[in-house]
Amino acid sequence: MQRTSGLFNRAAYSTLTWTARSIGHVPPLRHALMAAVEHRLRRNAAVPDGRHPPGVRDDKLAMGLALLNIADRALEQGLLGSESIRGVLDRLVYDVIVRRGDNHAKDLFREKHGSSPPDFLTLSPGKTCNLRCIGCYADAGPTAEKLDWATLDRIVTDARNQWGTRFFVISGGEPFAYHDGGKGILDLAEAHPDCFFISYTNGTLITDKVARRLGELGNLSPSLSVEGLREKTDARRGTGVFDKVLLAMERLRREEVFFGLSLTATRDNSEEILSDEMVDLFFRKQGALYAWVFHYMPIGRAPSLDLMMTPAQRVALHTRVWDLVRNERIFIADFWNSATASNGCIAGGRAGGYLYMNWNGDVCPCVFVPYSPVNIKDVFARGGTLDDVWSEPLFGAFRNWQHEYGYREDGQTYTGNGNWLMPCPIRDHHAEFRAMLKCHPAKPIDADAAAALDDPDYAAGLETFGRELGELTDPIWRERYLSRKGDNKPAR
Repeated sequence: MQRTSGLFNRAAYSTLTWTARSIGHVPPLRHALMAAVEHRLRRNAAVPDGRHPPGVRDDKLAMGLALLNIADRALEQGLLGSESIRGVLDRLVYDVIVRRGDNHAKDLFREKHGSSPPDFLTLSPGKTCNLRCIGCYADAGPTAEKLDWATLDRIVTDARNQWGTRFFVISGGEPFAYHDGGKGILDLAEAHPDCFFISYTNGTLITDKVARRLGELGNLSPSLSVEGLREKTDARRGTGVFDKVLLAMERLRREEVFFGLSLTATRDNSEEILSDEMVDLFFRKQGALYAWVFHYMPIGRAPSLDLMMTPAQRVALHTRVWDLVRNERIFIADFWNSATASNGCIAGGRAGGYLYMNWNGDVCPCVFVPYSPVNIKDVFARGGTLDDVWSEPLFGAFRNWQHEYGYREDGQTYTGNGNWLMPCPIRDHHAEFRAMLKCHPAKPIDADAAAALDDPDYAAGLETFGRELGELTDPIWRERYLSRKGDNKPAR
């Protein structure tokens, strides 16, 4: 059985489940059992495994303790209903994190391909959105572009059966605006009750009825997007949106739904999105239990290098993220600054990683790599399978790059080739990304992506960003992670 970095095992999961369902609301017993689980996590993390440098093991432990704190806090404050508890523990924690899906399907895949399939898929079933946010990665708005329901449902079914995948991320456009043949994403969650879904949403379409159904389902968690407090959120998303998000959170709390935040860090808001005021409002008062952090990437609507964080801002955000994870035990996954917890880049369909499929069926290595070598609708039409998608040379090139950079599957030794504080091919190593794309051509998914390929200033700007980021982070990687010097101390 594969496990996530040795942090969780069946005994730990059983303890957590029994706590939640039987005595979760009895503080002394809950505290004792949570302490027992924490002891197990610390003991497992303390054992050198050959796969992870010492500072990386520290980060993985901190993330595991923050994940444990989600359960402890939710039970203490009564934030989750019975279906949400079942969805989080049975489907997310055990099936996705502990078992990492259907092991029989994964074993068959490994026998055929010599490596594991991706652990999840990110799907954008529709491009339509009721907002027009500045810098939207999808350039979403009023449009008919969408996957038909049969294709969407088949993708989830086939990933579940052929790859053992139980975890799906729904993006957009606005996911709650997607409908085809009378079906929407709530119907997708209902049709696959043994899977867990997270949906990035602007929150404005979460009505009383939607919140009630989310509470009844228990296996779809909304991640609501904010850009900081009211002024910055409304400036990017539209006047009044911030208050609509707070209203959506009130509805989700009433129905005891498991929900979190989706935060996009830009040059304008990187100091605010995880400020003390934000943490107090959303985690302590509004009931958010986790946060995903994305770094603005110049793709989609009116792409601009000037909206990207500077390298110095990114390093400052790294410090803030890990301070909150380590010392406040708030579960925050920053898809660049948390790469030490994921063993680097997760794009291209690697084990522990994912592939991205959009509203037209284009399959990309990553949400933020808008170039597609294959279309899932074409693959299905010619009798192909998800394995044919995974085998595309461009995705294989991403996996080879990750391997050369230091990623290894379970049981393999870390080689120390790469700095996981700058894990991203397209943003942090843009020239290497261009070389992959030159060897394995892929179709730009929109006009802006096509224009970027012909813009020398775009390439030069990203290459400069990578060089400056390396100058700042290489010493941190060597001192805090490879040798565990400095302030990267084990989680408290």
